[in-house]
Amino acid sequence: MTFAFPGALETKTGGYGYDRRVIAGLLELGWDVELLPLGAGFPFPDEESLTGAERLLSALPDGACVLVDGLAFGVLDVWAARDAQRLQIIALVHHPLALETGLDGNQRRRLEAQEHRALSQVAAVIVTSPMTARELTENYSVPASLITVAVPGTNPAPAARNSNAVPRILSIGSLTARKGHDVLLAALKQIEDLPWSATIVGSTAFDPHTSAYLQSLVEELGLQHRVVLTGEVEDATALLATADIFALASRYEGYGMVFAEALAHGLPIVACHAGAVPDVVPEDAGLLVAVDDAGGFAGALRTLLGSPEIRRSYADASRRHGRALPGWDVTARIIAECLEAQFKQRRS
Repeated sequence: MTFAFPGALETKTGGYGYDRRVIAGLLELGWDVELLPLGAGFPFPDEESLTGAERLLSALPDGACVLVDGLAFGVLDVWAARDAQRLQIIALVHHPLALETGLDGNQRRRLEAQEHRALSQVAAVIVTSPMTARELTENYSVPASLITVAVPGTNPAPAARNSNAVPRILSIGSLTARKGHDVLLAALKQIEDLPWSATIVGSTAFDPHTSAYLQSLVEELGLQHRVVLTGEVEDATALLATADIFALASRYEGYGMVFAEALAHGLPIVACHAGAVPDVVPEDAGLLVAVDDAGGFAGALRTLLGSPEIRRSYADASRRHGRALPGWDVTARIIAECLEAQFKQRRS
């Protein structure tokens, strides 16, 4: 099968991490996976990039099975309509493109219409959470029978120490509007009477405007001596293992792999009722507040910071739930079964 993806596969985001692990898992299961890079700029490619991606996909031989990452697939509606009859097209949807934070009304409507048309041409859809499956059936007219849910796997991890004299708050997420780091910073300002330090890890490449704003906000709030913006890191395992609290104020998540990683390390979590986050973070492992509620977020952090006993209780529950999370081998097998079903249909 062919795996088509936009941008650079080594990009440090949850979505690309999912792609890499799925490809590795399929190879381990004996699949022959051909990688097809579609170019940069998605989901807002220029005309040249879009035409180039369509040309690459249309060069696939008749009957080929192609799995297309949703960051590109959602705007490839014209190509999908043209080639759906001769190819087995499978979409991998991390979350609908129109649900990204920061879009204006016209952008949102255009992306929703394009992705709706593209999804009408697929042989199957793979999603990363039950919430995204519901979103596609209810708002994108995708039959439930075409959808396979393949929740991201989680690596076994050492338990965090949870014992720093000055509690360490860790947040991991690209510096984009959707990740809500501005809400976290506003919340941290409200609890500066308490002892804590905070580290925010995330790439600055996807949204330079938001990245610059967050850096200036740290200084504006007078938190530069307590908050560190590290940028992208190669491996956040050491940071997770030495943190006391994981906090991320995402405005939307199609799944939220980083929350599962926090559970695997046994970190108490503060997050928002956003997208699939409530499906990932159990009530006894984390405190969830309304989206964009900086005061509520501050209150949740204050609860954990103010009582080592409460923090330990949430950490123990987090670790327990983290041990029960599926591994990447399970994710790969689910996707392999979906692909096998498509090959059987083609042969029949």
